[in-house]
Amino acid sequence: MDTKVLIVDDDKSFVKGLKYSLEQDGYSVDVAFMGKESLEKTSKREYDLIILELVLPDTNGLNICQSIRNFSHVPIIVITKKSEDINKILALEYGADDYMVKPFNILELKARIKAILRRINYKTTEMSNQVFTVQDFTINTLGRKVTINDKNINLTGKEFDLFLVLVSNSGKIFTREELLKLVWGYEYYGDLRTVDVHIRRIREKIEKDSSHAEYILTKWGVGYYFRGN
Repeated sequence: MDTKVLIVDDDKSFVKGLKYSLEQDGYSVDVAFMGKESLEKTSKREYDLIILELVLPDTNGLNICQSIRNFSHVPIIVITKKSEDINKILALEYGADDYMVKPFNILELKARIKAILRRINYKTTEMSNQVFTVQDFTINTLGRKVTINDKNINLTGKEFDLFLVLVSNSGKIFTREELLKLVWGYEYYGDLRTVDVHIRRIREKIEKDSSHAEYILTKWGVGYYFRGN
C-alpha cells in the first residue's frame, strides 16, 4: 500500500519539487496550498504523514496543527523559514512531531520521514493487539490509545511513543539524550528541549496537577521516569 503524504505550503515551486522528489521514492503525494484546504483534505482522507508550512496565506500553520490534533494522530513535520527557537517550541507544543528550517537538504527530510514511518510500522507489527494495564492506565499499542480510569487521553504520535517507553519501563530513569534517541531515532537532529516539551504536554494530559506530577517524575540532573508501583 502506498504511503500517503500531504504537503501543505503556498510556495508552488517548492511544492512541485518536493512532490516530484517524494513520488520518485514511491510516496503517494497530495498537496494543499491553503490551511483551510488542508483541513478539508485531512478530514476526508487518512494520511500517513503531513509536511506543514508554518506560514500560510489564510492562517497560521500552528492553528492547522492544533486543529488536526483534535481528530488525528498523523505525524506532522513542520517546515518554515523562521529559525527562532520559540517557533520550534511552539510547533512542538501545538502537536508537531518534528521541525525543519528552510532551506534544508531533501535527503535529511527523507531520512526523518523514513525514521518516523519505520518506528510506527515497527510498533504496529511487533506489538499488534497488545493491550496492557499499568497502574491507572490502559494502553492499546495497536490502536495507539491510552485511557486513565476509563477516560480517553488524546496523545499525539510522539507523545504516545514517549509515554510507551516510560510506562513500559516503570521506575527506570532515562536521560533526555536516551529518550531523544529512542523516540525520535538516530536520524533526528533535534535538541534536548524537544523531550522537555513533550514531557510537559503529556503531564498536562494525564496528571491531576501537572506541576505536582504523580506518574511521570523528574530525577533532577538525570532525566525522567514513570513511577513504579
